[in-house]
Amino acid sequence: MASGVDQQALGRLPPTFRYIEARNLMNERRFRDLLAAGLIVRLNRGLYRRVDAAGDEDLIEIAGKRPRATLCLRTALARHDLNDEIPTQLDIALPRGTRPVVSSAPVAWHQFDLKTFDVGREAIHLDAATSIGVYGPERSIVDAFRLREDEGPELGQEALRRWLRRGGQPSTLMRTASHFRKGAPALRQALEILL
Repeated sequence: MASGVDQQALGRLPPTFRYIEARNLMNERRFRDLLAAGLIVRLNRGLYRRVDAAGDEDLIEIAGKRPRATLCLRTALARHDLNDEIPTQLDIALPRGTRPVVSSAPVAWHQFDLKTFDVGREAIHLDAATSIGVYGPERSIVDAFRLREDEGPELGQEALRRWLRRGGQPSTLMRTASHFRKGAPALRQALEILL
């Protein structure tokens, strides 16, 4: 059971914080006591989280290790309700050349070209101090088409159908697709069939 002093020290900490932030609020001994009592957990080197904090711990851990990490493909499509599949692993994109990290969550790491990495990228706020990137619906559909050899052609087809039923505008989709050489012809052909 945590003492009142521990609870008071814990209450001053944000949900996710860096070691230096904690040390600005308390001494080393108090910090170590909170850690030993299991009231805070280490997510990554220098990154900690209160155990009572709400939020997706897997995504917070990944965002803490790789700030440019971005949900993509099946994971992004599921977030936008553009497929029925419940992904068994997180699809996470990193700029090409960035080394993937070890995570407690099951992750499929993808390397995307730095020149187009930010096309269609948005942010999801996981808590007051942490956010992670996610590709918007249009970028996610384009990625499903351009990576259809690896992901299967049905992934992009189903996402496109759902997106169109919700009132998605083909011109918006093709504007996003114009940033990528691969996938645009197949996407254009699918739009011609569906419209």
